[in-house]
Amino acid sequence: MSTRTKKALVFAAATVVLVAVFTLYARPEMMVALADMMWACFQ
Repeated sequence: MSTRTKKALVFAAATVVLVAVFTLYARPEMMVALADMMWACFQ
């Protein structure tokens, strides 16, 4: 595999991960659940 192909695959994978994270942050119930989980870790 060429270097250019590897860079393109890494860029595509990073883009998919970022889109997935931003999609989760757009859902208010997900943010509440995440905050509750983090709060539970420190109690």
